[in-house]
Amino acid sequence: MTRTKGMAWVGGVGYLLAVGLLVAGAPRASGTVHGIGALLAASLLVGVLRSTPILALAMTLLGSTAVVVGPPSTAHVDQSASYQGQFLSYLAVDLVLGFIVATRTRRSSTVAAAISLVVQLLLVGGFAHGDGLAVNLLIALLAMAAACTAGLLSRERREHAVQLRAQEVAEAVVAERLRIARELHDMVAHSIGIIAIQAGVGSRVIETQPGEAREALRAIESTSRETLSGLRRTLVALRRTDPDAEVSGRAPLAPSPGLADLERLAAATADAGVRVDVSRGGQQRPLPADIDLSAYRIVQEALTNVVRHAGTGRCRVAIDYADEELSVEIVDDGRGAAEDGPAHGFGIVGMRERVALLHGRISAGPRPEGGFRVAARLPLPLPVPDAVAVEAR
Repeated sequence: MTRTKGMAWVGGVGYLLAVGLLVAGAPRASGTVHGIGALLAASLLVGVLRSTPILALAMTLLGSTAVVVGPPSTAHVDQSASYQGQFLSYLAVDLVLGFIVATRTRRSSTVAAAISLVVQLLLVGGFAHGDGLAVNLLIALLAMAAACTAGLLSRERREHAVQLRAQEVAEAVVAERLRIARELHDMVAHSIGIIAIQAGVGSRVIETQPGEAREALRAIESTSRETLSGLRRTLVALRRTDPDAEVSGRAPLAPSPGLADLERLAAATADAGVRVDVSRGGQQRPLPADIDLSAYRIVQEALTNVVRHAGTGRCRVAIDYADEELSVEIVDDGRGAAEDGPAHGFGIVGMRERVALLHGRISAGPRPEGGFRVAARLPLPLPVPDAVAVEAR
C-alpha cells in the first residue's frame, strides 16, 4: 500500500513537471502541441486518480489552466488558433470527471462537475475570441456532458450488477434453506415414524411378550442412532469452514445415501411392520450424486407415508434404469389417502421440489384399484459414447 501511494505521488509530481516544461520550456510551440502534450502527461496521474480522484481533478484543472494561461506561440500561428489548440488539455479534466461520477458519491460528483464547468467556461470565455469562442464553448460543454453521461452509465451498470448479485445470494440462501429442510424432513420423518410405531408395539407387549418388546427397543435404539449420526453429519457440513477435513483434524463426512442403501432402508421399514419388496430393472450403473440421493429420498419419504398412513403390511419399490431416465415407483395396497391431504405434511411437496430441480416428472396419488402410488422419472445424462455421437450429429 505504501509503495502504491509512493508511485502515485511520483506520477503526480511528474505530471506537474511535464506541464511546467511544456509551458516554460517550449513557449514557441503551437497551442495544439501544448494541449496534446498536457493531455498525454495526464496519464501520469493514474495512480493519483485511483487513490484520490478529487486531487487528480484539481491537478488536471491546474495543469490545463496553466497550459491555456501560459504564453502562447505567436511566431507561426495567431493567438486565437493557439488558444483553440490549448483547450484540448481540458479533455483530461473531463476524463477524470467521468471517473469521479462513476465511482464517487452523487454529492462529490455534483461539486466536481460544477467546479470543472465554471473553470472551463471562464477560461474559454476569457481566452477564446471571435468564431472560436462559440465553437470552443460548445466543444467544452459536449465533452463534459459526454464524460458525465459515461460516468452515470457506468455507475448504474455497477449498481445494477450489485443488485443482481445480492438477489442471486438471497435466492441461493433460500434454495439452500429449502434443501436443508428437505434433507432434515426426509431424514427425521422416516426415523421418527419407525420409532413411534416400535414404541407403540413395545408398550403393548412389554408385559405379555418381553422378547418382542426387547426387539422393539433394539429397533428404536438402532434407528435413533442412525438418525443422530445423519443429523450430526448434516450439522458438521453446515458448520464446517475448512474444506480439508483431514488437515483440520476432523473426521471426513460419510457419503450421502443412495439407491445402494435401499435394502438397508427396506430392512428398517420391515422392523416397523411393513414389508418392502425391492425390484431393479435395466442396466444398473453408477448415477450422479444428486440423482442418486434424490431417488433414495423419494423412496424413503414414500415408505414413511406407507408406514404412517397406509395401514398395510406390504408395499413394492421398483427401480428401472433406462437409457435416458431413472424410473422410481412405490406402490402399496393400503387406504390410499388423498394426494395432498394434511396427513402427508411436506413429504410430497419435498418430492416434487426434488424432482423439479432435476427437471424430472412425478405423480403421487391414490390408485383406482386401491392403495397409493408414487412414480418419479428422473432424466439421466447420456453415456460418454452416446454424448459424443449426439455432438457429432
